[in-house]
Amino acid sequence: MVTNFGIGTLGPQPALGYTASRLDRAAGIRGDDAALKRCCEHAQAGTYVIGGELVVLKANNELCEPLFSQIEARALGAVREVVFLGLADAAPRFGFGIDQDAVERLKARNDLKVTDLRSIAVQGMVTADHLPPLAEAKALLGWHARHRFCPNCGAATALTQGGWRRDCPSCHAEHFPRTDPVVIMLAIAGERCVLGRSRRFAPSMWSCLAGFTEPGETIEDAVRREVAEEVGIPCGRVSYFASQPWPFPSSIMIGCHAEALSDTIVIDREELEDARWFDREELVLMLNRAHPHGLTTPPPVAIAHHIIRSYIEDGPDVLLR
Repeated sequence: MVTNFGIGTLGPQPALGYTASRLDRAAGIRGDDAALKRCCEHAQAGTYVIGGELVVLKANNELCEPLFSQIEARALGAVREVVFLGLADAAPRFGFGIDQDAVERLKARNDLKVTDLRSIAVQGMVTADHLPPLAEAKALLGWHARHRFCPNCGAATALTQGGWRRDCPSCHAEHFPRTDPVVIMLAIAGERCVLGRSRRFAPSMWSCLAGFTEPGETIEDAVRREVAEEVGIPCGRVSYFASQPWPFPSSIMIGCHAEALSDTIVIDREELEDARWFDREELVLMLNRAHPHGLTTPPPVAIAHHIIRSYIEDGPDVLLR
């Protein structure tokens, strides 16, 4: 590991958001109505309440509490969908989906905090063990909100399997939740890497390039295509780093490092506002929020932070994994 420009000042490795779930998803229970009923009636059953992009929390002085009893949750608003998330030890966990307008009305209550999941994660509003099931609940409930009608025949579908399937009573099609694969990568050339800026980013933030994987495409080919499309750089070797569920609305982020084969950047201005090369020393300053021009990288909750940090720590050897 190279340490001649302050890599040691990065501090302890932070946790990656929405990962390391402690829940047993208990898939065998999903098709057992009697078992699901027992879970609903369990004394330690807990429920996450979500409406659209917003999550309902119990407001406390410091950390908020995202779990409600079933009685408490139903008192917050009419429930559109109930999904079974799994077991925390023996305690069942559910997600309740309520209409976003009902959630908006809850903002007036002093005993509640209503906010989006990104803010909850970035600001550390709940303990880390709640982030994975919140991500699971948000993604699953969001899928139900977008798939209440059969794409084959247009008939209204019914939630089954504890929320893990929708069935069409007309054409008998079975529909399952989908997750969209997204590649997110750092193109590197020796001691430099390419970061880009989207127009939707905060003014100071630079991040990894990213894009959806297309049908019939490998992860490696998607990485090479996206880098070529966004910044005009051909890539050679691609090394897998890690993955992260990203419930906005329902993606799996597939983190990679890629070998840049050219120094010349040609920006696709429809995709990016800007892109440029950064050396490892500058990246250290950005991760530490100490850059002289205020430039930053994404917060630790995002996999981009960890992809960049891995390159800072290991340099071009990240391609040898």
